[in-house]
Amino acid sequence: MRVCGNDIRVEGRLVRIARLELDKYEFLDDPGPVLDGLRKSGRRVDLFTFLQKMPEIPVPEAPPRFDYPMEWDNLAVLPVSTFDHWWNKQIRSFPRNRARQAEKKGVLLREAPFGDGLVRGIWEIYNECPVRQGKPFVHFGKDLETVHRISATFLDRSIFIGAYLDSRLIGFIKLVTDQSRMQANTMHIVSMMRHKDKAPTNALIAQAVRSCAERGIRYLVYQNFSYGKRLDEDSLSHFKEVNGFQRVNLPRYYVPLTEVGRVAFRLGLHRKLSDHFPESMITRLRELRTAWNNRKLQVSTEAF
Repeated sequence: MRVCGNDIRVEGRLVRIARLELDKYEFLDDPGPVLDGLRKSGRRVDLFTFLQKMPEIPVPEAPPRFDYPMEWDNLAVLPVSTFDHWWNKQIRSFPRNRARQAEKKGVLLREAPFGDGLVRGIWEIYNECPVRQGKPFVHFGKDLETVHRISATFLDRSIFIGAYLDSRLIGFIKLVTDQSRMQANTMHIVSMMRHKDKAPTNALIAQAVRSCAERGIRYLVYQNFSYGKRLDEDSLSHFKEVNGFQRVNLPRYYVPLTEVGRVAFRLGLHRKLSDHFPESMITRLRELRTAWNNRKLQVSTEAF
């Protein structure tokens, strides 16, 4: 649905929760008109959630701007000035060496125009392996037409970067900018596991920083820095940290629009089921899931 010029996604059956279609990519300077529009839309929406916009200068924890019920969320944020500054000052030696390794092994990085050639390469990457990071890969098994459709979203503000080996796509990253084009968020980054030794993912991050710097994009965002209440060492969070990304805590607001929404928020029904269990239990279940998927599908989890 569209409200006040914003595309809104509504999910859930018992509790209907609405958010911006590009949640974490788009932000509301004034949520009032959107809330009024949702109330008048004629569709049942119990809760509306939105993330507060990152301040001009990222701080570890941004102070709340609005007087709505909230919980803390986070983003992985990389301030971008110049590529050289990132390369020499913001990252550790390990990702720098990995990016060099990609170049030494013949991996070429370049921005790629959206078209049939890029889509076929993405399709081949998606269908290489049914499991990634210890769980079934959501895009495995999709046909070429479906991959074209899901890759073609938000093309007016997207930047595709490909990692190529002998002219074949072995990894890609899709960046999507916000309205001001001051922030670019990684909508997807994935590489072929058979070419893990060539470090295409590290090379893609490096080229993403270069592309942002050339456009004057001030911040590169890699989704959340961490998820849930994880206590164990998270390889993806570590990957972000060594590549210069910082955790920025931001208020996530939940505005009840119905009595169901008010009760649901008080009872925590807006959260994922896993958030209601001790992290030690979730960690153990995660380990069992990874072992089961690796054994069942006979693959190794993706590592950086």
